[in-house]
Amino acid sequence: MTVETKSESAALYERAKRVLPGGVSRNTVLRSPHPHYAASAAGCRVTDIEGVERIDFANNMASLIHGHSHPAIVAAVTEQLGKGTAYTLATEVEVAFAEHLLSRNDDFDKLRFVNSGTEATMAAVKAARAFTGRAKIAKVEGAYHGQYDYAEVSQTANPSNWGSAEHPASVPVASGTPAAVLADVVVIPFDDPEHAVAILDEHRGEIAAVLFDVMPHRVGLVPASFEFVSAMREWTRADGALLVIDEVITFRSAYGGAHTAYDLKPDLVAMGKMIGGGFPVGAIAGRGEVMEVMNPLADNVLFPHSGTFSANPVTMTAGLTAMELFDRDEVERVNGLARRAMDGIEAAIAATGVTACVTGGGSMFRVHLKDRPPHNYRETYPTPEQAGQLTLLLDHLLDEGFMMINTLSATVSTPMGEGEIDALVAAMDRGFRKLGSG
Repeated sequence: MTVETKSESAALYERAKRVLPGGVSRNTVLRSPHPHYAASAAGCRVTDIEGVERIDFANNMASLIHGHSHPAIVAAVTEQLGKGTAYTLATEVEVAFAEHLLSRNDDFDKLRFVNSGTEATMAAVKAARAFTGRAKIAKVEGAYHGQYDYAEVSQTANPSNWGSAEHPASVPVASGTPAAVLADVVVIPFDDPEHAVAILDEHRGEIAAVLFDVMPHRVGLVPASFEFVSAMREWTRADGALLVIDEVITFRSAYGGAHTAYDLKPDLVAMGKMIGGGFPVGAIAGRGEVMEVMNPLADNVLFPHSGTFSANPVTMTAGLTAMELFDRDEVERVNGLARRAMDGIEAAIAATGVTACVTGGGSMFRVHLKDRPPHNYRETYPTPEQAGQLTLLLDHLLDEGFMMINTLSATVSTPMGEGEIDALVAAMDRGFRKLGSG
């Protein structure tokens, strides 16, 4: 009789559970019966500690535009490590990186670096409050803007608590969230200008900022309509509120960010993820007059802002190298690969007859197990049956050698080519056929 030996991953997870709540430091890596543990990665492939290699379409939750261990980034960071990792001094590379990011977008007058996308949206909200003297913010139902009390309201709303579609409720994520937080967050439906404006009108003169993403992942990864974006810009301008765009994920979609596809000049833009070249990063950019609230040389400093590791030279070096490599040609190339994947998956859906659809834009896409593309968070929200099918598809793809974001979303990185895209489409086709036969 053969005795099955416990895998290295299972043994490591047992250790992890003794020191980490749930055995993990971030919930996104948790899988049943245990997480997969990385051993190494290069290009668009990751090898786990069991020796299994997979093509990485998750890219650390959309934060890796050049995949793993890009030689130019490794070389630049290695050189910087020999000079030091952080100082209580400013650095030239911080200035150079700010200059580069500002050069990519005419809407950016000034910029400040922070350490994560959460910090970027948090600082943008605080800057908007400082500038306007108002407390409330408005945000889209279901949208994820990081782990900040105000920005995270409603991101986990469900049919039991989300209220009416025309007037969504402010739903807390964490137990113990102060009632005052919920009272200061106005939740609006995505891509519904009529009802969104009606809700905003109830709070005229009270809202510091309307915060939204032009293609929010949690809301369905569907680009916002020009009508919705225009309505938000017009309302904020008339009311004296600020328009804050979250580009933490979507900045990869265009050379200057996804919002450049619209006739739009936001007051502030939050960035993160891929601008760090694989290291923790965040940035707030925008209109000079608004950014001035963080100026420590002002007569009246409205928003004193600092951070021990903000603009640390390792991240600045990696980020500048990565963004210089991600030029206009590369942006167009990876966007074209994503379009090839979406077209291929749509063809596979038609060929297999499975109930599914694809949404996305730029270098990201998402598969929904629904008969038509959703337009908002409520339409995106999966039924129990759809959630079960989604898990089956994710497991199928993992077994076939593909890493995906746990919403069945994918991001394209520059080491990929048509071969990786076509391999994913073929694996999707086989997965759809499994669902159909089940």
